[in-house]
Amino acid sequence: MKTKYEKHGSLHVNNKGRLVDHNGTEVVLHGYSTHGLSWYPQYVNRDFFEYMKEQWHIDIVRLAMYTAEENGYCVGDEDNKKALLDVIDRGVKAATELGLYVIIDWHILADSNPQINKAESLKFWDYISKKYAAYGNILYEICNEPNENCTWNDVKSYAEEVIPVIRKNDPYSVILVGTPVWSQRLDEACANPIKIDNNVMYVLHFYANTHRDELRNIYSEAVANGLPVFVSEFGTCSADGNGGHNPEEADKWIELLDSNNTSFIMWNISNRDETSASFVPECDNYTGPFTDEDLRETAKWFVSVLDAHKQS
Repeated sequence: MKTKYEKHGSLHVNNKGRLVDHNGTEVVLHGYSTHGLSWYPQYVNRDFFEYMKEQWHIDIVRLAMYTAEENGYCVGDEDNKKALLDVIDRGVKAATELGLYVIIDWHILADSNPQINKAESLKFWDYISKKYAAYGNILYEICNEPNENCTWNDVKSYAEEVIPVIRKNDPYSVILVGTPVWSQRLDEACANPIKIDNNVMYVLHFYANTHRDELRNIYSEAVANGLPVFVSEFGTCSADGNGGHNPEEADKWIELLDSNNTSFIMWNISNRDETSASFVPECDNYTGPFTDEDLRETAKWFVSVLDAHKQS
């Protein structure tokens, strides 16, 4: 069976805010996000990606590169930067060989405002967009979760500098832009959208044990107003990555996203000792196959969701 990339090829955003292929057919993507590439690079390998594709039915993987945390791209030395670029390259090539879409994620968090490391970001995206412009399966996520002391005007101004750098090298790939308050304020983007490029989607993140009807209403209104939305990260637990696994609230989210043909990606591929991790801490298998004992409840739930969505 063909993967979605093999079937649809390069994607773009149409004038109704939908992700579509060159024929105008809507495409909805479902997949998993890595944890920080500095901390869990061992999961970025072809065998594991192939396992997720064949057994879990993902069609996209997100490569989350932290910028300001320990060994982040903007705080490590040049050797550390090169190591991170090598992990990204390994992930992109593995995903491409397997016919998967892939997101390269500039994962701001501690550096709460994308303006803080804008100079590094501009150089990074110039390099990345030159290197992968011809691939066709790449989406560029230019700021993960703007948060404290960051307005939508800050994010929009940043995006308006980064987007032309990417477009100089890659005129066609989809660009994902985070929104304030840890990528929740779609309403602010909706009121003042980016005008310099129409191949942009706005990022929503949610954690189902924390974010419920209030955020679902913000999402629903934004989509109803035609805002292109992509859920590049979500979890079934609390917003800190821990707390209880809440499948009931998560199911409400999935039903709502499905009703609007919105793509979604689960956080996170790691054996970190937290609820949102896919594997238990004792699991040191980085390629598969995996047993039920290897998986946390969050991952078991998501594998069942992916199974229900395969080739949808």
